[in-house]
Amino acid sequence: MFKMLFGLIVIGLDIWAVLNVWRNTRSDGVKIGWALGIFIFPIVGFLVWLVAGPKDQKRLPRL
Repeated sequence: MFKMLFGLIVIGLDIWAVLNVWRNTRSDGVKIGWALGIFIFPIVGFLVWLVAGPKDQKRLPRL
C-alpha cells in the first residue's frame, strides 16, 4: 500500500514538474532536456529540477 502511494506521489510531482518546464520561457531544447531527465530519472530528475531547474523570470523579485 505504501509503495503504491509513494509511486502515485512521485508520478504526480513529475507531471507537475514537466508542466512547469513547458510553461517556462526557455528554448524548446532546454524544455525537452529537462522533461527527459525528469521522466528517465523520476525521483532524482525531479529533485535536480527543483533545485537547479530554470526559473521563470516573471516570478523572481526585481532588485
